[in-house]
Amino acid sequence: MTSKTALYDMIHTQADAIARLADTDLSIPAERLAGARRILLIGTGTSQHAAELGAMMLVHAGMDARWSSAAQFARWGAPLRDGDAVVVITHTAETAFALTCREQALAAGVPVVSVTGIGSGWADAVETVERERSETYTAGYTAALAVLAGIAAHLGAEPYGPQALRRTAEAVRAAVADPGIDGIAIPARSLALIGTGPWGVTAREGALKIREASRTLAEGFEAENFLHGSAVPFGTSDGLVLLEPAQDPDGLVAALGEAARAEGITVHVLGHGTDDLPPVLAQLPMTARLQLLADRFAGIRQQNPDVAIVGAWAENQLWNLGAPTA
Repeated sequence: MTSKTALYDMIHTQADAIARLADTDLSIPAERLAGARRILLIGTGTSQHAAELGAMMLVHAGMDARWSSAAQFARWGAPLRDGDAVVVITHTAETAFALTCREQALAAGVPVVSVTGIGSGWADAVETVERERSETYTAGYTAALAVLAGIAAHLGAEPYGPQALRRTAEAVRAAVADPGIDGIAIPARSLALIGTGPWGVTAREGALKIREASRTLAEGFEAENFLHGSAVPFGTSDGLVLLEPAQDPDGLVAALGEAARAEGITVHVLGHGTDDLPPVLAQLPMTARLQLLADRFAGIRQQNPDVAIVGAWAENQLWNLGAPTA
């Protein structure tokens, strides 16, 4: 069944956006970061997940790269110092705590690179794609990862260069055409997504999309964290989705699946073999599959994935907390 949502449409723009960004000149933002002793990547929600994967890519370029949620950094982070540089990721250029972090970085006089959607108007911004037409963000996330990959390549991480991004675009195109998600049923109670390393980040991002789009209780876990206590409340009313268990060098993801089956939990595997991509770039086609799963669940549950935040959760005062003060 073809969805008629803006979410569905935005998911289908991603391959073209990544291919376009593969050929974008990112030398200027890369030069802004090149001399930094420490690079701090900051974001909220989906943008935090981009910061986590972006830090992995910059580490591969030999940089001391670290990520933080915007709220944690704005109020509890260590003071910025000479030699720092900051990457602020905010698709809307309106996220309250991300704006505060950017202002703090500019006030500290450290180099700043922002990754935003089109129309931010910030001199330090790399603008990616048009403003999302669904509150369940998709294209802005994968486009931000493409930009961060391109910057990492400029800084010396050759596996993230233009050819790899073009292969990633084609992998996303293939994932959208054939996501392999039809067998994943909506559980009676909750769904856990499990991955290791970068797939652990994608598990959390995918769970966020499922929650936003379909209002299904879903949680994402890094495999070790799921084992160490988080698995305790899961039972026969729940489901597990294992992300690329073959890519786990320790076999823990697959072993968790076996334990779950022994407990009567329904287990699904999403493993599509993206061995020709660096593990971080392999997250983009996997993310597209989970985005489509979120849209599919929304259709089954008759939810509108394009208006995710409603009621008291949508009050402006909540969303403005943490923003820069005049």
